[in-house]
Amino acid sequence: MLLVENWMNPNVITVDADDSMLDATKLLKEHNIRHLPVLEKGKLVGVVTDRDLKRASPSDATALEAHELLYLIANIKVREIMTRNPITVPYNFTIEEAAEILLQAKISGMPVVDKQGDVIGTITQTDLFKVLISLTGVGKKGVQFAFLLEDRAGSLKEVADIIRSYGGRMASILSSYEKAPEDHRYVYIRMYDVDRSKMPQLKEDLKKKAKVLYIVDSRENKREIFIR
Repeated sequence: MLLVENWMNPNVITVDADDSMLDATKLLKEHNIRHLPVLEKGKLVGVVTDRDLKRASPSDATALEAHELLYLIANIKVREIMTRNPITVPYNFTIEEAAEILLQAKISGMPVVDKQGDVIGTITQTDLFKVLISLTGVGKKGVQFAFLLEDRAGSLKEVADIIRSYGGRMASILSSYEKAPEDHRYVYIRMYDVDRSKMPQLKEDLKKKAKVLYIVDSRENKREIFIR
Protein backbone atom coordinates (compact mmCIF):
# COMPACT_ATOMS: atom_id res chain seq x y z
CA MET A 1 0.00 0.00 0.00
CA LEU A 2 1.30 3.42 -0.92
CA LEU A 3 -0.81 5.50 1.43
CA VAL A 4 0.74 7.86 3.95
CA GLU A 5 -0.66 5.85 6.87
CA ASN A 6 1.33 2.81 5.71
CA TRP A 7 4.70 4.61 5.77
CA MET A 8 4.37 7.33 8.40
CA ASN A 9 5.96 7.13 11.83
CA PRO A 10 3.01 6.58 14.19
CA ASN A 11 5.12 7.16 17.31
CA VAL A 12 4.59 10.90 17.42
CA ILE A 13 6.77 12.98 19.71
CA THR A 14 5.04 16.28 20.47
CA VAL A 15 5.68 19.35 22.57
CA ASP A 16 3.20 21.65 24.29
CA ALA A 17 2.97 25.28 23.21
CA ASP A 18 3.77 26.38 26.77
CA ASP A 19 6.81 24.13 27.08
CA SER A 20 10.16 25.87 26.97
CA MET A 21 12.62 26.10 24.14
CA LEU A 22 14.94 24.02 26.32
CA ASP A 23 12.31 21.26 26.56
CA ALA A 24 11.96 21.20 22.77
CA THR A 25 15.72 21.06 22.28
CA LYS A 26 16.02 18.11 24.64
CA LEU A 27 13.25 16.21 22.84
CA LEU A 28 14.83 16.70 19.42
CA LYS A 29 18.22 15.48 20.65
CA GLU A 30 16.81 12.60 22.70
CA HIS A 31 14.79 11.18 19.80
CA ASN A 32 17.17 12.25 17.01
CA ILE A 33 14.44 14.06 15.09
CA ARG A 34 14.15 17.46 13.41
CA HIS A 35 10.45 18.33 13.80
CA LEU A 36 8.04 18.54 16.71
CA PRO A 37 4.30 19.05 16.29
CA VAL A 38 3.18 21.65 18.82
CA LEU A 39 -0.07 20.97 20.69
CA GLU A 40 -2.32 23.16 22.78
CA LYS A 41 -5.10 21.39 24.69
CA GLY A 42 -4.44 18.36 22.50
CA LYS A 43 -4.88 20.21 19.21
CA LEU A 44 -2.19 20.97 16.63
CA VAL A 45 -1.29 24.66 16.65
CA GLY A 46 2.18 24.68 15.12
CA VAL A 47 5.47 22.96 14.37
CA VAL A 48 8.89 23.68 15.82
CA THR A 49 12.03 22.51 14.06
CA ASP A 50 15.73 22.39 14.76
CA ARG A 51 16.06 25.45 12.50
CA ASP A 52 13.55 27.39 14.59
CA LEU A 53 15.54 26.58 17.70
CA LYS A 54 18.83 27.62 16.11
CA ARG A 55 17.36 30.93 14.93
CA ALA A 56 16.00 31.64 18.40
CA SER A 57 19.22 30.73 20.19
CA PRO A 58 21.72 33.46 21.11
CA SER A 59 24.66 33.66 18.72
CA ASP A 60 28.12 32.39 19.64
CA ALA A 61 29.22 36.03 19.84
CA THR A 62 26.88 36.84 22.72
CA ALA A 63 28.38 38.23 25.91
CA LEU A 64 25.98 36.25 28.10
CA GLU A 65 27.39 33.78 30.61
CA ALA A 66 26.49 30.09 30.36
CA HIS A 67 24.00 30.24 33.22
CA GLU A 68 22.39 33.30 31.66
CA LEU A 69 22.02 31.47 28.33
CA LEU A 70 20.45 28.49 30.06
CA TYR A 71 18.03 30.76 31.90
CA LEU A 72 17.11 32.48 28.65
CA ILE A 73 16.26 29.36 26.64
CA ALA A 74 14.49 27.85 29.64
CA ASN A 75 12.11 30.82 29.69
CA ILE A 76 11.36 31.18 25.99
CA LYS A 77 8.08 29.42 25.23
CA VAL A 78 7.69 27.16 22.21
CA ARG A 79 4.69 29.20 21.09
CA GLU A 80 7.02 32.20 20.63
CA ILE A 81 9.24 30.48 18.07
CA MET A 82 7.02 27.86 16.43
CA THR A 83 5.64 28.00 12.89
CA ARG A 84 1.90 28.57 13.09
CA ASN A 85 -0.67 27.06 10.70
CA PRO A 86 1.66 24.17 9.87
CA ILE A 87 1.48 22.22 6.65
CA THR A 88 -0.04 18.78 7.25
CA VAL A 89 -1.01 15.77 5.17
CA PRO A 90 -4.11 13.57 5.63
CA TYR A 91 -3.44 9.93 6.50
CA ASN A 92 -5.26 8.71 3.37
CA PHE A 93 -3.18 10.70 0.87
CA THR A 94 -0.82 8.75 -1.36
CA ILE A 95 2.93 8.81 -0.84
CA GLU A 96 3.30 10.64 -4.16
CA GLU A 97 0.96 13.39 -2.96
CA ALA A 98 2.91 13.71 0.29
CA ALA A 99 6.20 13.94 -1.62
CA GLU A 100 4.76 16.67 -3.83
CA ILE A 101 3.65 18.68 -0.78
CA LEU A 102 7.11 18.43 0.81
CA LEU A 103 8.81 19.42 -2.43
CA GLN A 104 6.57 22.40 -3.15
CA ALA A 105 6.71 23.65 0.44
CA LYS A 106 10.48 23.06 0.62
CA ILE A 107 10.19 21.26 3.95
CA SER A 108 11.63 17.93 5.07
CA GLY A 109 8.73 16.62 7.13
CA MET A 110 5.18 17.28 8.31
CA PRO A 111 2.51 15.97 10.69
CA VAL A 112 -0.02 13.41 9.50
CA VAL A 113 -3.60 14.08 10.58
CA ASP A 114 -6.82 12.08 10.74
CA LYS A 115 -10.30 13.18 9.68
CA GLN A 116 -10.67 15.25 12.85
CA GLY A 117 -7.37 17.03 12.28
CA ASP A 118 -5.67 15.24 15.16
CA VAL A 119 -2.00 14.32 14.77
CA ILE A 120 -1.53 10.56 14.32
CA GLY A 121 1.97 10.46 12.85
CA THR A 122 4.72 12.22 10.94
CA ILE A 123 6.08 11.71 7.44
CA THR A 124 9.58 12.82 6.46
CA GLN A 125 12.01 12.66 3.58
CA THR A 126 13.62 9.64 5.23
CA ASP A 127 10.29 7.79 5.05
CA LEU A 128 10.06 8.62 1.36
CA PHE A 129 13.56 7.22 0.80
CA LYS A 130 12.35 3.99 2.42
CA VAL A 131 9.47 3.88 -0.05
CA LEU A 132 11.85 4.41 -2.97
CA ILE A 133 14.11 1.58 -1.79
CA SER A 134 11.10 -0.70 -1.41
CA LEU A 135 9.62 0.15 -4.82
CA THR A 136 12.89 -0.31 -6.69
CA GLY A 137 13.56 -3.69 -5.09
CA VAL A 138 17.18 -2.77 -4.47
CA GLY A 139 17.21 -5.11 -1.48
CA LYS A 140 17.06 -8.04 -3.88
CA LYS A 141 20.60 -7.18 -5.02
CA GLY A 142 19.70 -8.04 -8.60
CA VAL A 143 20.42 -6.31 -11.90
CA GLN A 144 18.77 -3.08 -13.01
CA PHE A 145 18.34 -2.30 -16.69
CA ALA A 146 17.49 1.23 -17.83
CA PHE A 147 15.77 1.53 -21.22
CA LEU A 148 14.54 4.24 -23.52
CA LEU A 149 11.43 2.69 -25.03
CA GLU A 150 8.98 3.85 -27.66
CA ASP A 151 5.73 4.96 -26.08
CA ARG A 152 3.57 2.36 -27.76
CA ALA A 153 1.56 -0.65 -26.69
CA GLY A 154 3.73 -3.71 -26.24
CA SER A 155 7.16 -2.06 -26.05
CA LEU A 156 7.57 -2.90 -22.37
CA LYS A 157 6.27 -6.44 -22.84
CA GLU A 158 8.89 -7.08 -25.52
CA VAL A 159 11.85 -6.47 -23.19
CA ALA A 160 10.11 -8.13 -20.23
CA ASP A 161 9.52 -11.26 -22.31
CA ILE A 162 13.22 -11.44 -23.18
CA ILE A 163 14.15 -11.26 -19.49
CA ARG A 164 11.58 -13.96 -18.65
CA SER A 165 12.93 -16.19 -21.43
CA TYR A 166 16.23 -16.29 -19.53
CA GLY A 167 14.47 -17.25 -16.30
CA GLY A 168 14.59 -13.74 -14.90
CA ARG A 169 12.16 -12.65 -12.20
CA MET A 170 11.32 -8.97 -12.00
CA ALA A 171 11.49 -7.27 -8.61
CA SER A 172 10.33 -3.88 -9.90
CA ILE A 173 9.35 -2.00 -13.04
CA LEU A 174 9.37 1.81 -12.97
CA SER A 175 8.46 4.15 -15.80
CA SER A 176 8.90 7.89 -16.35
CA TYR A 177 8.19 10.41 -19.09
CA GLU A 178 10.23 13.12 -17.35
CA LYS A 179 12.81 14.53 -19.81
CA ALA A 180 12.19 11.66 -22.22
CA PRO A 181 12.23 12.40 -25.97
CA GLU A 182 8.85 12.82 -27.63
CA ASP A 183 6.91 9.55 -28.05
CA HIS A 184 9.33 7.74 -25.72
CA ARG A 185 9.59 6.91 -22.03
CA TYR A 186 12.26 5.73 -19.64
CA VAL A 187 11.74 2.28 -18.12
CA TYR A 188 13.75 0.75 -15.29
CA ILE A 189 13.56 -2.99 -14.64
CA ARG A 190 15.25 -4.69 -11.70
CA MET A 191 15.49 -8.45 -12.15
CA TYR A 192 17.17 -11.43 -10.52
CA ASP A 193 17.51 -15.24 -10.80
CA VAL A 194 19.21 -15.20 -14.22
CA ASP A 195 22.13 -17.61 -14.56
CA ARG A 196 25.23 -15.41 -14.49
CA SER A 197 26.77 -17.30 -17.38
CA LYS A 198 23.82 -16.22 -19.56
CA MET A 199 24.04 -12.52 -18.70
CA PRO A 200 26.25 -11.51 -21.68
CA GLN A 201 23.78 -13.02 -24.17
CA LEU A 202 20.80 -11.51 -22.33
CA LYS A 203 22.39 -8.07 -22.63
CA GLU A 204 22.94 -8.52 -26.36
CA ASP A 205 19.35 -9.68 -26.94
CA LEU A 206 17.99 -6.70 -25.03
CA LYS A 207 20.17 -4.29 -27.01
CA LYS A 208 18.71 -5.70 -30.24
CA LYS A 209 15.17 -4.97 -29.09
CA ALA A 210 15.54 -1.68 -27.20
CA LYS A 211 17.89 1.18 -26.41
CA VAL A 212 19.72 0.19 -23.22
CA LEU A 213 20.95 3.20 -21.25
CA TYR A 214 22.75 1.46 -18.42
CA ILE A 215 23.04 -1.83 -16.53
CA VAL A 216 23.80 -1.94 -12.81
CA ASP A 217 24.57 -5.26 -11.15
CA SER A 218 24.11 -4.67 -7.42
CA ARG A 219 25.30 -8.12 -6.39
CA GLU A 220 28.56 -7.92 -8.30
CA ASN A 221 28.87 -4.14 -7.83
CA LYS A 222 29.35 -3.62 -11.56
CA ARG A 223 27.86 -0.98 -13.81
CA GLU A 224 27.87 -0.34 -17.53
CA ILE A 225 26.82 3.12 -18.71
CA PHE A 226 26.03 3.40 -22.42
CA ILE A 227 24.45 6.87 -22.59
CA ARG A 228 25.74 9.99 -20.82
